[in-house]
Amino acid sequence: MKTVVLLYETCCIYEIVITNYFLKVCGHDLVFATTDGNAITAQEGFSLNATCALSEINPKDVELLLVPGGNISSISNEEVYSFIRAVVDNNHLVAGICNGVDELDNAGILEGMESTHSVKENLVVGDNVITARANMYVDMAIAIGKKMNLFKDEADLQETIDFWKLHKSFC
Repeated sequence: MKTVVLLYETCCIYEIVITNYFLKVCGHDLVFATTDGNAITAQEGFSLNATCALSEINPKDVELLLVPGGNISSISNEEVYSFIRAVVDNNHLVAGICNGVDELDNAGILEGMESTHSVKENLVVGDNVITARANMYVDMAIAIGKKMNLFKDEADLQETIDFWKLHKSFC
């Protein structure tokens, strides 16, 4: 199974860096996909290479699809919407943050469920869909970690919360 990070011009990398870190440290296979397989420039100015084009990935092989925020106009198309719907239809996890939530909404998967578009919460965790506002990148990473069983036990989870969310020093 793969974690697919959907990259596009102007996507906000800071919103997904902690999630990517948690996944990589836990041995998950990260795939950075763009619609055409070409490199992009993120909002922060980083040039990022894609692993492949989105069309090269079978949605059945996706354990998590992560959609960061940014100017989603370059990914607002039926190819992307179909991919998002296929991941959800396979009962796998989809997470969107900031304008990434708009892309999930445009794909039609938020209809009839609570999300940051339908309630005033900053983070909404559903069965297979997680939506977050931009300032909730740490909370989203922890929520994804819980859903994907990335934490060894409650102590590991609490240590993660203490460090990343509460900024406690362990030195």
